[in-house]
Amino acid sequence: MVSFQAVVLCALFTRTWGIDLTFPRNFKFGAASAAYQVEGGWNADGKGESIWDRYVHEHPEVIKGGATGDVAADSYHRWRDDVRAATKLKLQFYRISINWPRILPSGFTNEINQAGVKYYSDLIDSLLEAGIEPIVTLYHWELPVKIQDLGGWANPLIVKWFGDYSRVIFSLYANRVKTWLTMNEPVAVCDYVYNSGLYAPGVKEPFFGPYLCNKHLMLAHAKAYRIFDEEFRPKYTGKISLANNVLWIEPLTANDTELAQLGREHQTGRYSHQVFSTEGGWPPSVEKVMLEYSLKHGFKESRLPPFTKEEIEFMKGTADFYGMNYYTTNLIRRAKPGEDYGVWFFTGSPELDAILEYPLDAYYGESPLLPIVPKGLRKELAWLKEQYGDIDFLITENGLSTSSYNLADYDRVKYMKEHLEQILLSIKVDNVSVIGYGAWSLIDNFEWLGGYG
Repeated sequence: MVSFQAVVLCALFTRTWGIDLTFPRNFKFGAASAAYQVEGGWNADGKGESIWDRYVHEHPEVIKGGATGDVAADSYHRWRDDVRAATKLKLQFYRISINWPRILPSGFTNEINQAGVKYYSDLIDSLLEAGIEPIVTLYHWELPVKIQDLGGWANPLIVKWFGDYSRVIFSLYANRVKTWLTMNEPVAVCDYVYNSGLYAPGVKEPFFGPYLCNKHLMLAHAKAYRIFDEEFRPKYTGKISLANNVLWIEPLTANDTELAQLGREHQTGRYSHQVFSTEGGWPPSVEKVMLEYSLKHGFKESRLPPFTKEEIEFMKGTADFYGMNYYTTNLIRRAKPGEDYGVWFFTGSPELDAILEYPLDAYYGESPLLPIVPKGLRKELAWLKEQYGDIDFLITENGLSTSSYNLADYDRVKYMKEHLEQILLSIKVDNVSVIGYGAWSLIDNFEWLGGYG
């Protein structure tokens, strides 16, 4: 039971640190999932095709074991079991995502799939009846293929299309859902995809792709926020933000201190500065380095697309809290001559002339890509507060990768205890307003390229 665990953790921390480390009364514990990773029912009852549906069917060789999300955890049919699991855990919130083509099969508003509407409506109602707050993410990598075929996130028209989609979802559920996230992990949607080409939709174009996607996705977020704020909040209230995947970056040596700051701006600032800073737009340090790099490599202007003054104003302040997925910490250093940069944010960045390394004191779960450094969570929270001021933070994801089915899950208990400890220190010592913690994930799921491994 979460409430009992919280009491035990507080007692342990109080003895360890010698200060009162009880969770604030308004602090909420929850868990998360994502539509493609748990729902299954990939073509059931009129649902359209998403980029992940198409990708796993056309490129089974890329996914471990040739797995797909066609069935996944079968939450489309077994959602009542999910609610029972959340209830048994005594979760205070459960974060889900809407599968865009399950509601709008083509991606556009010309057709609304009533079976999909009913699925999410029943799930939301059941959570509320159980006393669990539904937190809903509008986009967790479930782009309709018809929109991808028109350019996806590289097409500026997606700002309007995402706005149209969000308006439909708000009109259906804003009377019951009081916490919204527009986007999950924009850095994955843009940087992962276009730098590597290894994730849906399988497009590799590292020169312009990540940055066009970055620009349009942030404008689409702001579009959804403005629609909610102007058309739905006055009637239904509620809060809305986006969930960023933050990577805490530390300098490998003292000489890399400025590079580490630039790395954080490149990783997190490109998806935060537009919304949370007072001046808006791109982080100035990123603008500078991107212009210099672009000119040096023969381009006539920066590969980082500019924002107009109107766009900058449109995006500023479009969040009611900071949603944050934290998994890992890396060290950064300058690249050696001729060294392969790899892919940001896995191994390095040619634009920053930087290489990422794993901390020597980290430990690991199943994934070799996610060194576990709990203290990085506290440092990231402190840095974000320093950058953007006193805002509320909701930990929207945090969790340990495993591959076994051992119910004596002491490794996960240790992982969660250590991260919750850092959250409490952030609250009590650093005066950071952290309002909740969402574990990833409620149930086992399809883990993208890792399949079910």
